[in-house]
Amino acid sequence: MFYENRHRRLLRPINPGLMRLLGDYSTPCFLTLELKEKKQDVTLIFQGAGTRWIAEASKSDHPTHAIYAAVKDKVLVCGGCADVFGATAQAESAGARLVRDKQIPGTPPAFSTCLAILDENARLITF
Repeated sequence: MFYENRHRRLLRPINPGLMRLLGDYSTPCFLTLELKEKKQDVTLIFQGAGTRWIAEASKSDHPTHAIYAAVKDKVLVCGGCADVFGATAQAESAGARLVRDKQIPGTPPAFSTCLAILDENARLITF
């Protein structure tokens, strides 16, 4: 874990197909909300299979919709991950900001990277 007070970045790779993970999904959203309310600079980054949560949380009848809506302005989504997990169209239609700042050899520049976060000496929290 990297410590620095002015920035906190959260990464969340989870599988939306498993309802038992709702609590795991809600925890980083709740922490993001708390930090936002304290006027802290915070970003919640969805990577991997976690990119599929955007479509679920954007549904008004979903149990996590309210907390997601409260932190939506702090959310980034790995574009390449969304592509791989079939979540790009849903993330875009939900208004999520897709990040495509890193190229993995043999792919187009489509993935998000944590290097910029570490270069900022930011705190990186993973769940």
